[in-house]
Amino acid sequence: MKNNILFFLCLCLTFIGTAQTTGSILIKNGTVITITNGTLTETDVLIKDGKIKSIGKDLSAGEDTKTVDATGLFVMPGIIDAHSHLALDVVNEASSPSTAEVWVGDALNPLDVGLYRALAGGVTVSHAMHGSANAIGGQCETIKHRYGTFDPEELRMDGAPRTIKFALGENPMRVHGEGRGILPRTRMGIEQVFRAEFSKGQRYMEAWDTYNKTKGKVSTATAPKYDRRLETMADILKGDIIIHCHSYRADEILMLMNVLKDFGVDRITYQHVNEGFKVAPELAEFGASASVFADWWAYKFEVYYSTAYNAAILTKNGVITSINSDSRELIRHLYHEAAKTQRYGGLSDEEALSLITINPAKQLGIDKRVGSIEEGKEGDIAIFNAHPLSIYAIPQMTIVDGLVYFDINEDADDMRVDINPEETEPMFMMESNSHDHANDACMEGVSEQLHKH
Repeated sequence: MKNNILFFLCLCLTFIGTAQTTGSILIKNGTVITITNGTLTETDVLIKDGKIKSIGKDLSAGEDTKTVDATGLFVMPGIIDAHSHLALDVVNEASSPSTAEVWVGDALNPLDVGLYRALAGGVTVSHAMHGSANAIGGQCETIKHRYGTFDPEELRMDGAPRTIKFALGENPMRVHGEGRGILPRTRMGIEQVFRAEFSKGQRYMEAWDTYNKTKGKVSTATAPKYDRRLETMADILKGDIIIHCHSYRADEILMLMNVLKDFGVDRITYQHVNEGFKVAPELAEFGASASVFADWWAYKFEVYYSTAYNAAILTKNGVITSINSDSRELIRHLYHEAAKTQRYGGLSDEEALSLITINPAKQLGIDKRVGSIEEGKEGDIAIFNAHPLSIYAIPQMTIVDGLVYFDINEDADDMRVDINPEETEPMFMMESNSHDHANDACMEGVSEQLHKH
């Protein structure tokens, strides 16, 4: 037992020293699914110092470069999840309808084993999000799955655009209106929270603009009081922060677009957006994106109605669409979720795989860096034993920044979920163990708070 502990500590120390470094690796003779430039057979990919240097046949590298024989294997960009709560223990600051001042990046947990399990599903980047208890929630963090470090700083995707969580519908209504008797209690109230906070942000921004123009010229010029919540709202108005909004119903989706039009804000991805198919042309015209479930609905009243054709309808209408997990389990199966759009909507291989690669990258503002296999992009790669859209596909290796973080053949003591075929499960599952999406990670920690009021 003592030897096992020492081995684990040595392994961790090894990762600590290399977690944010980059690597070099040559992937030989694979079927390379580039996403943006077609599928290339019997092709090599050379990653040098964390970046894709060359794509072609018969590439070579120095003896110090790790070489992977991908003959008979499929090589694709690392999968990206635009809606996750990995590496977070608490996701809701449910104390006010607007908590734009908080940031989940202050509380990243690099020891979350879910990061490793996501890597085992070919996922290299995820969007660690605030929850949906607030109409205007906290700021989110785009992370790379550099599992094995103790330092949360190692997870951050440096330079990724800032994002923030908004929420429509029952969650903020239940937490604040029903739970505390304060605005918003209705969908009308949610709209007014947005309008009030944007108006405050406008006035705050104008006050600072006036001060900056007059300081040094007018002796009585006084700086406005710094307010981090309003600072964030001002940054949204300036276009420096991308909104990611929890949403279900078409009427509320349209409502928020109208609010954003009034305040000149145009950077938004609707999350879940189960009724997006009803307003797909309007979303496309506005320039909004949609990050959806493949076939997940009817877990609460406001999401009673949806369709498995949602992603395909949005895609065909020109909406940049992704499929997300919002789940520590489903994140390991996003390639299966993408495949469902071929059964429900007839999307091509490239369209289906774009839903979990380049499209979520666009929604997070990182598509110049990841989401496709192109020279100059970061070396985030997933290698499968079959085409990723095949039900028989199993991830074999996952590479982040040119470093191998998962290898199905080498990770002898890995932490994948083991299934005991002899174990029996009861037909009746207690409510606390059931997967009620209304009480999952998006609303983590809120139920306990509500019971106190």
